[in-house]
Amino acid sequence: MRIIVLSGLSGSGKSVALRMLEDLDYYCIDNIPAALLKPFIAHAVRSPEQTYGRAAVGVDARNSAAEIAIVPQLIDELRRSGIDCEVIFLTAADEVLLRRFAETRRTHPMGRGSRDLSAAIALERRLMDPIAQAADLVIDTSHMGMHKLRDLIAERLGEPRGGRLSVTFESFGFKHGIPGDADFVFDARSLPNPYWEPTLRALTGRDAQVISFLERHSDVTRLVDDIATFISARIPEYQASNRGYLTVAVGCTGGQHRSVYIVERLTQRFAETHPRVRARHTGLRSEAAGPESR
Repeated sequence: MRIIVLSGLSGSGKSVALRMLEDLDYYCIDNIPAALLKPFIAHAVRSPEQTYGRAAVGVDARNSAAEIAIVPQLIDELRRSGIDCEVIFLTAADEVLLRRFAETRRTHPMGRGSRDLSAAIALERRLMDPIAQAADLVIDTSHMGMHKLRDLIAERLGEPRGGRLSVTFESFGFKHGIPGDADFVFDARSLPNPYWEPTLRALTGRDAQVISFLERHSDVTRLVDDIATFISARIPEYQASNRGYLTVAVGCTGGQHRSVYIVERLTQRFAETHPRVRARHTGLRSEAAGPESR
């Protein structure tokens, strides 16, 4: 069994790195309570399934200080038991983290009460120091793009990149923001919107009724064809440049109907000729939403 413990500062790129490991067929768990790390490994080792043969767990500042402090000891115990375990820690300069949080307008997990962002970053840096000190690899992402981060981790883990281009089609809602890891972004907001049909409003682009509605419109199928043609021409370019990942984002207003349908269709089409294709729906949720959701 191989396990990667992925940790680091908020805003340093942990989510990108964890998705990259998931693309490499690691079983990924984000923000596992540190106290459950050992029981999880015990379960994975005993399991007859191959699902947990390669696993990655994200450990971050949402754990308590006491839980974080015991992580180095847990790692040592796992290694003594014969488990291949590696700790990767992501960091960045304070000014870079400040800019990233300002750009995304996210709330820092340490930013409770009257604590400002600078103080929250400093507190998290102190809190996560035990894991940083125990890390096998510390990556400073201050001046590093997402693709470089992905390639660096893949190289560290000994993953071949040539011929293993992973293509992800991702749906999203423009009202929630454009995904930061997208190589190409396509806008589906000009297409007929199922949201305005009362019987379709609570459904998604995976539901048969919505699919039927969208496929009645030639401009929908034409956009799918246009995107497929464009991406088909880009894949050889990415492979030739030894890139490991290509992320194609398709957005509609709320990420529930049109973009979901298009991503599902593109994934099905490219899966016929490319072995490493997946769909990701960042805005999809099962419950009905209010009138501003789509």
